[in-house]
Amino acid sequence: MNWFSNLFQSKPTETVDSMKSEIDDNLIKNIETLSKKFLIVGLGNIGAEYVNTRHNIGFKILEFLANKESVAFETVKLGALAQYKFKGRTFFLLKPNTYMNLSGKAVQYWLDKENIPQENLLVITDDLNLPFGSIRIKPKGSDGGHNGLKNINIVLNTQQYARFRFGISDEFKKGQQISYVLGDWDEAEKAKLSERLELASEVIRSFGTAGLENTMTTFNGK
Repeated sequence: MNWFSNLFQSKPTETVDSMKSEIDDNLIKNIETLSKKFLIVGLGNIGAEYVNTRHNIGFKILEFLANKESVAFETVKLGALAQYKFKGRTFFLLKPNTYMNLSGKAVQYWLDKENIPQENLLVITDDLNLPFGSIRIKPKGSDGGHNGLKNINIVLNTQQYARFRFGISDEFKKGQQISYVLGDWDEAEKAKLSERLELASEVIRSFGTAGLENTMTTFNGK
């Protein structure tokens, strides 16, 4: 009878081990899936009057990438969204429609909806303190006076997320900052913009494939 009892006593252990293995496999698959999804947020203001302004460079970069890769933006909750797949990664390109100073609501919503970890978030903004077209990627930081980043910091309750600052320079007279930021690119800037947008697209791809540290090393200061 001992062999008969042992036959049945072994079954629960095997079943538990099998279930544990299946759970572990599913957990690994879920982690791998999460690590391959990225939310790339370009900040800007909605409306035809803002389309070609310096302040809308976040939108401009995403539109350039989407157009080049033949992916279309669709109107979604709190913005316009395009999905771009590259080397096994999925990039969610988001243009919030909440206006600049309420951008955090859209960022939080799409992080939650797509279950994207915060370390896979990259926010693109303009920066007056950098020469035109210069690139600076940072893993964290203050809002630097940028209303979009300020709201994202508040809504996410953290400054621990990557940001990609695109230089628009500070070539304006005293008291003219607002009109400069909300103004169109000048002719010299327009002539160089396409080249810089191409480089900015490479930054996005690198963020998802090479990681933040390697991307900073490769592109900062270019």
